[in-house]
Amino acid sequence: MKVTLSALDTSESSFTPLVVIELAQDVKEETKEWLKNRIIAKKKDGDNNDDFLTMAECQFIIKHELENLRAKDEKMIPGYPQAKLYPGKSLLRRLLTSGIVIQVFPLHDSEALKKLEDTWYTRFALKYQPIDSIRGYFGETIALYFGFLEYFTFALIPMAVIGLPYYLFVWEDYDKYVIFASFNLIWSTVILELWKRGCANMTYRWGTLLMKRKFEEPRPGFHGVLGINSITGKEEPLYPSYKRQLRIYLVSLPFVCLCLYFSLYVMMIYFDMEVWALGLHENSGSEWTSVLLYVPSIIYAIVIEIMNRLYRYAAEFLTSWENHRLESAYQNHLILKVLVFNFLNCFASLFYIAFVLKDMKLLRQSLATLLITSQILNQIMESFLPYWLQRKHGVRVKRKVQALKADIDATLYEQVILEKEMGTYLGTFDDYLELFLQFGYVSLFSCVYPLAAAFAVLNNFTEVNSDALKMCRVFKRPFSEPSANIGVKRGLNCKVMRNLLGEMEMSCVLFVVVVVSQLAFETMSVISVVTNCALIGMSPQVNAVFPESKADLILIVVAVEHALLALKFILAFAIPDKPRHIQMKLARLEFESLEALKQQQMKLVTENLKEEPMESGKEKAT
Repeated sequence: MKVTLSALDTSESSFTPLVVIELAQDVKEETKEWLKNRIIAKKKDGDNNDDFLTMAECQFIIKHELENLRAKDEKMIPGYPQAKLYPGKSLLRRLLTSGIVIQVFPLHDSEALKKLEDTWYTRFALKYQPIDSIRGYFGETIALYFGFLEYFTFALIPMAVIGLPYYLFVWEDYDKYVIFASFNLIWSTVILELWKRGCANMTYRWGTLLMKRKFEEPRPGFHGVLGINSITGKEEPLYPSYKRQLRIYLVSLPFVCLCLYFSLYVMMIYFDMEVWALGLHENSGSEWTSVLLYVPSIIYAIVIEIMNRLYRYAAEFLTSWENHRLESAYQNHLILKVLVFNFLNCFASLFYIAFVLKDMKLLRQSLATLLITSQILNQIMESFLPYWLQRKHGVRVKRKVQALKADIDATLYEQVILEKEMGTYLGTFDDYLELFLQFGYVSLFSCVYPLAAAFAVLNNFTEVNSDALKMCRVFKRPFSEPSANIGVKRGLNCKVMRNLLGEMEMSCVLFVVVVVSQLAFETMSVISVVTNCALIGMSPQVNAVFPESKADLILIVVAVEHALLALKFILAFAIPDKPRHIQMKLARLEFESLEALKQQQMKLVTENLKEEPMESGKEKAT
């Protein structure tokens, strides 16, 4: 898009730009005029009180309106006959896929961002994060991620402290690891339950705890023939569900199975490399070959990261192609694909070593190498490399702007040019996935490598600062997305739910996307019980107690595993998801809502009774 300095000079205007729509350089004037008129026609009258909505909330509302601009009678985009339209098609999605619109993103608030950085990560110190300030600037979804990252890091400290002496003093004594594995079970259950309570406190304070899942609108990427929704009565695209099911079971499912098979094939190549390195070391026995023993695991860890990233792109393409109507369905199918592949890709080799090869030494070595290598690669790829590239680009842009602007204040122009070249933040799922895999490395085989928690703590202390850096300086500012917990990703919030009673005449649109982040952590904790019990049952010390009857050993291990799982579910049931005072406030809010509804109904009845005598009098007069 051709941008002039005069077009962006806002020094004499109170207008504050919130969202940038970047058009291609050769977009025709009739297309620009058509798009501008459609956006203006979509706008509705409302209260422009700047104190009611934050900038992040205003940006999200703008995004919501743009995404729901849909074609009506247009057959094509004006000026572009090849860009066909049909009723119900998302205009913004069609403009993006046609290359007419390059991108849409919200602008950073320079002053607010500087204040946030000063209290967040610029001064390295062991302190709590400004979660409320993060929420005010980036929204609830990102604030909840950083809140969970901080909570999970501090929750790992007890595991790290207890695991350190086990690593140093009782490495091969598996009998003592029964206590450690039991503590791991209780720890993994309690931290997840306590997080739910802390999350409920935060989201109640922010007004997003009572987000509902009813009446989701069709997602922007959904396409179909325009029709009438039988439930809402609204006009929207319709697509037969049997076609979606055919795409899922005949294309997506076979593709996922093929990728899982390829992952297992790569794993067997890794074991061939391990055998080669071990044979070379046994033949020579030099220091160089002892270092070489770690090379196959390092290479395999790098390959795992590459495969995870490539598969993610394929999974997103397939899930979009399946054409899900709701954003919740799209997210759930995408997350299921990604979680299954990532779990198998990252942990299949460890399960194979533990229960097929039964080589505990190799298991410790592989687990340590995979954990440390993946953490280093994630830090480099997610934060430091993009930040370095962004700094180089920023220097070039500033030189160009200095040569152009002369005596004109082009601060906004410079900001737009800088930010439009930044990377796009794709959401918190990848960040949660990284913590999920880390949780698996720590909990699944804790009785074999108890030092994993210590490495996770060290990584997460730097992760907090590197993730803060990437949010503020590496990526474009993401659109705010209100959330109720780490299992609810998207929604449109109407300020604070507690204040809704005073705004009964105001209509709110609530839609949410349910994801399985918290469920995935809980499932991982259940799997960790099984794996740790099995590893302890395989230990030489435990086997020595049952030298003849292996059936008795298996029965005892299974009984212990069931008892531990029962303890886990009892703990989960005994610890309420919401604190008592939050439950009381929610009950009071529900009561007040019912009372307000009753008063409204009584008011309507009274007005109807007053109108009836007047109508009777008119009839007599007639």
